Amino acid sequence: MPAGRHFLQIPGPSNVPDRILRAMDYPTMDHRGPGFAEVGKAALEGVKWVFGTESHVVIYPSSGTGAWEAALVNTLSPGDTVLMYETGHFSTLWKKLAERLGLNPIFIEGDWRGGADPSAIEARLREDTAHEIKAVCVVHNETSTGSVSPIADVRKAIDAAGHPALFMVDTISGLASIEYRHDDWGVDVTVSGSQKGLMLPPGISFNAVSEKALAASKSAKLQKSYWAWDDMIGPNKTGYFPYTPATNILYGLNEAIAMLREEGLQNVFARHARHAAATRAAVQAWGLEVLCKNPAHYSGVLTAVLMPEGHSADNFRAVTLRNYDMSLGNGLSKVSDRVFRIGHLGDFNDLMLCGTLSGIEMGLRDAGVPHKAGGVQAAMDELGRQGAPAQAAAE
Repeated sequence: MPAGRHFLQIPGPSNVPDRILRAMDYPTMDHRGPGFAEVGKAALEGVKWVFGTESHVVIYPSSGTGAWEAALVNTLSPGDTVLMYETGHFSTLWKKLAERLGLNPIFIEGDWRGGADPSAIEARLREDTAHEIKAVCVVHNETSTGSVSPIADVRKAIDAAGHPALFMVDTISGLASIEYRHDDWGVDVTVSGSQKGLMLPPGISFNAVSEKALAASKSAKLQKSYWAWDDMIGPNKTGYFPYTPATNILYGLNEAIAMLREEGLQNVFARHARHAAATRAAVQAWGLEVLCKNPAHYSGVLTAVLMPEGHSADNFRAVTLRNYDMSLGNGLSKVSDRVFRIGHLGDFNDLMLCGTLSGIEMGLRDAGVPHKAGGVQAAMDELGRQGAPAQAAAE
């Protein structure tokens, strides 16, 4: 084994802080016993604060894919039409899941270099005078491309079209890293997971559910059992679950929420934005190109970087892993071997960023990728220009 720590700089799963690991190390308790209610209530109430909602948040022992499915099967019926926007690999996977469930997705094509276009969504909804479209599904932070969709503007577009469709958002990689407001932005179902901004291992996922979505679930005809909201909401009122929850991850979730409260969510968002700006400064100094072309859609969670023509992103990643024990995200489907992704999310600070960028700059050199030196210095200059990180402020 190489000396020192492994740098896990993929855009999730993110590094799990020691505080959370220690919290999860507590002995597993009886999830039906009286002591568990306190754990369950704290988790269910805490995630409402993170999502920015006063409504229900359902917690599943599953990956984010399960929460995708739950969002659809609880609200829709076989053959229903859903409008989805192609922002990258994960929006495409959500579309494929919808097809497998017997839904009819309309996919607005995108170029993978920006978030969803609200005007295109509004135009398509205006065409749907019969209101056959039952839901609009958008990925908030597209993990494959490093692009953020303007969710509040999509909500305005739906309203401007006068369309009654449900609004569903995947913020699996955005939650607790960049600003998200389930209630204020008028989202009906928000999907997320544990292994990104919440700084937890993979294993639990979430549906934040509006009253409109809950009402739709009463008449939805897609088959469901494990994912049923009503089975969850009843026991959740007293802090319990209808089947075995991921008990130890819930211990960790409560510690993660405590950490987010101590730092303050606005400080968390500012820290991510600061590190993203420094990372883009490094990429520009190297003479490379950020995959996201729209500055308004830049992600604070990750930066996807295009390789020069004729050079393999996967070879560069392999060289960097071998020489410096650092994992970087790979390019997915349409951008396979053309892109590498730098995760700068979760429990992350200036020194960790500079170490990450140093490893990348040395890896570019070792892999023979054409670039200019000085990216790390450019990032340090950007960090200095922005000033010291905001201090913790309890919320």
